Amino acid sequence: MSRVASELADAWGVLEPIQTAASVTGQVEELRSVVVERGHTPVIMIGSSWGAMLGFIFSARYPTLVRKLILVGSGVYEQQYAAGILDTRLNRLDEQQRQEALLLMKTLGDPTAHDKDLIMARLGDLFTKTDACDPEALSSEVIECRYDLHRAVWADAEHMRRDSTLLELGRKIRCPVVAIHGDYDPHPAEGVQKPLSSVVKDFRFIWLKNCGHLPWIERQAKDEFFRVIREELRDATSGAK
Repeated sequence: MSRVASELADAWGVLEPIQTAASVTGQVEELRSVVVERGHTPVIMIGSSWGAMLGFIFSARYPTLVRKLILVGSGVYEQQYAAGILDTRLNRLDEQQRQEALLLMKTLGDPTAHDKDLIMARLGDLFTKTDACDPEALSSEVIECRYDLHRAVWADAEHMRRDSTLLELGRKIRCPVVAIHGDYDPHPAEGVQKPLSSVVKDFRFIWLKNCGHLPWIERQAKDEFFRVIREELRDATSGAK
C-alpha cells in the first residue's frame, strides 16, 4: 500500500510495517512491536486484502492499541463465501492465460517443484489483472514473493476461518470498523459485510463502484477511495489529543 501511504503522509504520520513471520500469531506480534515502538497509540489501522484480515485479528487481540480499523478489499470471513473466488478469476482470463494459471497452481502444489517464489509471483501478476476493473497501472506493489511464508500463514488463517475462530474475534473488537470494497473485487462483498455486521458492534460498509481489489490503482474509483479514506481519518482524529 505504498501509494496509499504516500498520499496520506502529507497530513498524517504513517507506518507501513512489513510482516516476515511464518504464522498468523507471529505476524500479529510483529505488528504489535512496530505499533508500540513506533506508533502513537491507539492507532488508525488500514489494511488491504490479507492485511485487512491481519488488522482484524490484531484489533481483536490488542483492542486498546487501535482507534479505528479500515478494511480495504478484505478477504472473506466465512468459508462458504470463498468457494467462487478462483472461478471468478479464471473466468476473467483468456484461454491461454487460464491454462497458464491452472498449470502454475498445479506446479505450486507439487512438492518436487522448484522456484516456487517465481511461480507464485507470476500467478500473482495474472490475478492482479483479473482483480482490477479499469486500472491505471497493473501493480500489486509486492516487494518480495515468499511462497513458504504465504503457504504457512494462509494455512493458519484458513483454519481459523473454517472453524469460525476468525469471525468470532470480531466480538472482541472495541473500535469502529469500516470496510471499503469494490464492486468488481472477486472476493464477494457479502462475505465481508454479512459476517462482520453480525459480530462487530460498530461496523460500516462502503461500496465503491467500478472498482476492483486495489482501489488506489483504479481510474474510476481512486479519487472517491482517497476521499473516503481521508474523511475516515479526519473523523477518527478530530477528537484525539
